[in-house]
Amino acid sequence: MKQDLSLRQGRRDDRVEGTSSLGVAIVTGVLDGYLGPVGIRLWDNRLAAGSPHSKCIVVFREPWALRDLVLYRDLTRLAEAYLIGAVEVEGDLEALFDLDSYLTQLRMPVLDRLRLGLCALQLPRRSDRRSGNQANRRTTRRANSRASIAHHYDMGNDFYGLWLDPEYVYSCAYFRHPDQSLAEAQQEKLDYICRKLRLTPGQSVLDIGCGWGALALWAARHYGVCVHGITLSARQYEFAAERVKNAGLAEQIEIELMDYRELDNGERYDRIVSIGMFEHVGVRNFGRYFETVLERLKPGGLFLNHGITSSTDWRRTPLTGFINRYIFPDGELARLSVVTDAMEQSGFELLDIESLRPHYALTLRQWVSALEKNHKAAIDMTSAATYKLWRLYMAGSAHYFREGSIGVYQVLAGCARCPLSVPLRRDDLYAAREF
Repeated sequence: MKQDLSLRQGRRDDRVEGTSSLGVAIVTGVLDGYLGPVGIRLWDNRLAAGSPHSKCIVVFREPWALRDLVLYRDLTRLAEAYLIGAVEVEGDLEALFDLDSYLTQLRMPVLDRLRLGLCALQLPRRSDRRSGNQANRRTTRRANSRASIAHHYDMGNDFYGLWLDPEYVYSCAYFRHPDQSLAEAQQEKLDYICRKLRLTPGQSVLDIGCGWGALALWAARHYGVCVHGITLSARQYEFAAERVKNAGLAEQIEIELMDYRELDNGERYDRIVSIGMFEHVGVRNFGRYFETVLERLKPGGLFLNHGITSSTDWRRTPLTGFINRYIFPDGELARLSVVTDAMEQSGFELLDIESLRPHYALTLRQWVSALEKNHKAAIDMTSAATYKLWRLYMAGSAHYFREGSIGVYQVLAGCARCPLSVPLRRDDLYAAREF
């Protein structure tokens, strides 16, 4: 009996040794010449690339995860393996995406690729084909619907509260310097938007996609305007409405659970603003979206659109499939030129365009840091897979904002052929202000 157990254990050790050797051959072949911050450790604890002190170490706990990555070259499979624990990431998760940049540019001879494929085929297949993330339902694309918004935003206000600033601003902050606190930088951002809109007491403001009410509250409290905020998220609506009531600003702010396409045709506003909602509109809906906004804007009014853009065709990137499956079911990014062309075609005159790309990378790093500090609470509120998903999503986004594949722009516009509502110079945007 003991001899049989010893023989079985020996065969198991031989198999592990054999798969590990294959793994080393694969990693060495792919990463030959790679000098970046990512190391690779295999299922037998063997370091196949990098050093023990690498900034980030990817740990393949299951051979099939490496097999799938080589054979299918689909980063979504690697992400799903991470979500279920077949792959772990130690250290700085943002640094992991340096490896993606390297692999994207990698060009290997056909014979080398064939050799690596043959090595991968010898690794064990995945025996359990369950979805990589049962805690986060897979979704199909929807046309900017309440269901798709709920998929992202209705996870629970307390979950977002673990890593957002006290104002609950879920878009990039506006930093004076990289070490500024997130809370201060988000207040700077809210005030900066109000300045760009040149808000004055008594004006009416429409906030499309008002979130948890941060901008509406700031504008009403500090600029004396009346705000109509709309959102498709029931959780956000309840939270924002309660904040307005507690702040004693119910006379100035109205929050509604409403689609922008359901707005009263007769209502007109002095100012319209949309922060971080535009990504859900969809390129094919740009015309209708901007025409609807223009119809709701008074002559001489101003519209500020703050949204994320892509420098490439959004539909063709591996990142797209992962984000649309797990994060934003209907999310779609476009080039800035596509956005501005749609605005002009709809009757807007562009008055000011500003990139805030470096600010979003800084914001995301602070969000990731806060989430990691509160990882236990995040897991208790949701699940381990959800925590991993959001950590991966935000760290990856920080990398791509820093690298430049995605950007974020504030576009200020007015009605074409109308009197301008902005001064000759931009000095007023930078004047010192206490709040």
